Amino acid sequence: MVRRKIIEIDEALCNGCGNCVTACAEGAIELRGGKAKVVRDSFCDGLGACIGGCPTNALRIIEREADEFSEEAVKEHLSKKTCDDIPMQACPGSGPRKFKAMPTGEATSGASQLSTWPIQIRLVPTNAPYLKGARLLIAADCTAFACGSIQRDFIKDRVVLIGCPKLDQNEEFVDKLAAIFGQNDIKDVTLLHMDVPCCRVSKKLVRMAIERSGKNVPMKEFMVYAEGGRVEEMH
Repeated sequence: MVRRKIIEIDEALCNGCGNCVTACAEGAIELRGGKAKVVRDSFCDGLGACIGGCPTNALRIIEREADEFSEEAVKEHLSKKTCDDIPMQACPGSGPRKFKAMPTGEATSGASQLSTWPIQIRLVPTNAPYLKGARLLIAADCTAFACGSIQRDFIKDRVVLIGCPKLDQNEEFVDKLAAIFGQNDIKDVTLLHMDVPCCRVSKKLVRMAIERSGKNVPMKEFMVYAEGGRVEEMH
């Protein structure tokens, strides 16, 4: 055993939401009896990717005697997991990943330009490596279906975060974005939302998050019309 940083979970504060399970790419946390628990010290890298999504602040990093982190043990552990083993909202497939976007060109005009995963804002760890120095696309989830050129015009070369200002909790949305802005050197933001009134509040929420983070992040805003999918830049 060595003295190192590791996650500690306050069960009294844990509400069993499963966000930390989703955020832990190593599978170190599981829900047991409705509470999040570190299943084995050697699975936890102590970096804290699980902390940002906790709505009750039940997780923190401490320093104590623990087994050393083992990548081999993690690989073996994850190889035995399936999405049936854990709650749906905590699927291990939601761990942060960065990959190459498909090449563009006439022969591949329909190729996906997505280069990071996950894209749902609630699932993205605030310290995901691909957020460092990123250019963000914050998009209302309906825009992907209404805007036919979204891959070419908006997703290419950007880290995508999607959400719904009507269905998501606004305060949670702002807090998560503020943490992302605060912890990462975000270059700029493109905001893409629908023309319906409930979606237009996205601009206010993103501006609140930027202000709360204390950073100066440039933002461009685009609106997609439900009828016809026309896109208009807002000023």
